[in-house]
Amino acid sequence: MNQNDRREIQKPAVTRRDFFKTAAVSAGAMAVAGLAVKVEAAEAAGPAAAPAAAAGAPAAAAPGGKTLPEVMKAAREKLYPKCRVCPECDGQACSGEVPGMGGIGTGKAFRNNLEALASYGLAMKTFHDVKKPDTSITLFGEKLSMPILSAITGGVTYNMGLKGKVTEEEYMEGVIGGCIAAGTLGFAADGIEDPVTTYATRLAVIKKFGGKGLAQVKPRAQVDIIERMHMVEASGAKAIFIDIDSAGRAARCKPPQIVEPKTPAQLRELVKATKLPFVIKGVMTPEEAQLAVDVGAAGIVVSNHGGRVLDHTPGTAKVLPAIAKAVKGRTLVFADGGVRYGSDVLKLLALGANAVLVGRPVLRGSVGGGAEGVKLVLEKMRSELVDAMVLTGTASVKKVSRSILA
Repeated sequence: MNQNDRREIQKPAVTRRDFFKTAAVSAGAMAVAGLAVKVEAAEAAGPAAAPAAAAGAPAAAAPGGKTLPEVMKAAREKLYPKCRVCPECDGQACSGEVPGMGGIGTGKAFRNNLEALASYGLAMKTFHDVKKPDTSITLFGEKLSMPILSAITGGVTYNMGLKGKVTEEEYMEGVIGGCIAAGTLGFAADGIEDPVTTYATRLAVIKKFGGKGLAQVKPRAQVDIIERMHMVEASGAKAIFIDIDSAGRAARCKPPQIVEPKTPAQLRELVKATKLPFVIKGVMTPEEAQLAVDVGAAGIVVSNHGGRVLDHTPGTAKVLPAIAKAVKGRTLVFADGGVRYGSDVLKLLALGANAVLVGRPVLRGSVGGGAEGVKLVLEKMRSELVDAMVLTGTASVKKVSRSILA
């Protein structure tokens, strides 16, 4: 073996992360090249053909427009490199990218969410009469078509890198409008780095859609939270969520803003400061779930913030059963973390959730296709949920037996 051969063998293998980075760049280059060809052909055909080709319109689009693959392709082109829109969103390519779209530190907490869900199978049952399962629920006085809501996603500039590509208002209209079109509710988010004027812009979208939305506030100083809660009330939103799991991000606040943990007394003060249902997100133990009930919370969200605040936290599907056992029936139980398919939703319902929040898929739907993209994402998930319900003999999402888990 000569020296050149030996050097060749010793070359390090391409990592999974490098592979996705390269693939995303290649995909973007191919898309640009393909678009240029279409534009040149349109210009040769005449001015009337140019706009359709420049927009990348498919030759034979279905009535109403986009397909989900087209939406994801557009999302990838806009979000890269903050998000690669990987075929399987598993947190490998974006590990450690916070701010950004990845899990914090090693990315283990992000991956724990996926692994916890994957640890459960579904027991197929076909000797029954469940042919048209009921996926509808009622939350905060609203009849919804499915137990799937958007998760709390924000940071168009600092998390998603969309400056000059998608505005706050456009992103928010995609989320809220798309959720409404699919028969459910979406969130207006409060970001750590956002001034109150940005929050007002997001809430204005909820007001524009007749109050059919939910709003979240960061665990700021009490006076700042209460100011924002009054803004939420004015928007007509159906409920207020506080993502207390953001308390670990104090270092990202711009002076004089703060985010901080909250004592039970402080949470009780906030519950009493609004007439809207007040839900606490970021509950990961039965003990804190009980405290949330004690302070008067209308609900909790079992969540580790998508694995983006504390490395090595367990996956939400792992801790959900004990939490639901402790408080379900006395407060609403929501869950998020690693939800990609309708079957994931059914698993979390079987583990004790009343409803499920979905983040990254909805985010990509809004970035890549606006309200239409979000509707496509949610309708796909609902269709998958229906299929899973039929094949496990589950008649209603309001009563999902843990016996369907394998």
